[in-house]
Amino acid sequence: MAKILIAYFSRADENYFGGSMRYVKTGNTEIVVNKIKELIDADTFKIEMQRPYSPVYMTCIEEAKKDLQAKARPALVSLPASVAQYDTVILADPNYWGTMPMAVYTFLEAFDFTGKTILPLCTNEGSGMGGSERELKKTCPGAILKKGLPILGSSAAASDASVKRWLADNGLL
Repeated sequence: MAKILIAYFSRADENYFGGSMRYVKTGNTEIVVNKIKELIDADTFKIEMQRPYSPVYMTCIEEAKKDLQAKARPALVSLPASVAQYDTVILADPNYWGTMPMAVYTFLEAFDFTGKTILPLCTNEGSGMGGSERELKKTCPGAILKKGLPILGSSAAASDASVKRWLADNGLL
């Protein structure tokens, strides 16, 4: 049986929901990841920055923009010892300025994903996958990249049907 890793970056605190700000204890991406964990047998790894972005949304997006412009690779709290044992990686993250958060690049660049299947999932508030799939192809050139699943962050709690269909379409259900 194929071994699956769900690697994800998610942010709680103050978040943007279709025109307004709201404080959340669990980030939208983590809400979707928890749904996936209920449906399939997979290991999980939360990508966490040593110096997290501000809990204030407007400050957070400015920090994320500066990291993007600098092509920063923020230090992470930890990394898995290896990803060699996994055949499939579900990579879940929010869309930050049209791509993955820079911490996700730190994670990806730490490993060789050659021959592994990557299924990207991106929470957003209307920007879809942005350039994430294109960036994944560049960052993980030897990986088998599947079509991503964009989920509106403000609808993360109601994403069950989309998640099930995506997992089924990719042979994981």
